[in-house]
Amino acid sequence: MSLKVCNLVVIEFQSLTRGGYKGRYNMKSTPLYIKNLLQPSAKSPTSRKVWSVDLENVWLPFLTATNTMGDTAIPSDALGSPIRLAYDKDGSVKFSKTGRVVTKVVKPIADSVTLIRQNFVANLQNYAEQVANDEKEGYANQVRKAHVAGQPIIAHDKEELDKAIQLQIAEAIAQAELEAEQPVPEAEQPVPEKELVTAQ
Repeated sequence: MSLKVCNLVVIEFQSLTRGGYKGRYNMKSTPLYIKNLLQPSAKSPTSRKVWSVDLENVWLPFLTATNTMGDTAIPSDALGSPIRLAYDKDGSVKFSKTGRVVTKVVKPIADSVTLIRQNFVANLQNYAEQVANDEKEGYANQVRKAHVAGQPIIAHDKEELDKAIQLQIAEAIAQAELEAEQPVPEAEQPVPEKELVTAQ
């Protein structure tokens, strides 16, 4: 690239960075596709979660991989159609009280996730127990530090909660007193009971 061309590129870049872009292209309004990027979109598409983990992008690839390696034997139809319609006892399609169709994750996948979850929890517990046994002093020190550090926060939250409850009680009392002062319309006033007269 010649020196003359380089100088032209630098001048062009300086022109653009100093506001020359608007003058050069005469943009009077933001393009619609840019405006759309800045608008809140409708509800983002939600995927089915199993144990709060994405079914389509995490569980299915993982379980397909474990099948490939021979570690699991999940049926192909379960991986191919992991979400099924739920049915009532009479065999009809199940609907929720709001009228939405009810679906469920197929049993082999749900069972596999349950097993993984149980093993995960067991591993966490075993690790914690092992460290607590092998590093007794360090573990106990961590527990003490956490307890001391947490006390001011717990005390502050308790104080704020007490204040909030007292405020709610005061507001409820004030509201009840205000309603008690309101005159009851005549139509709503209770009719006094008449005394029963018995024959002598």
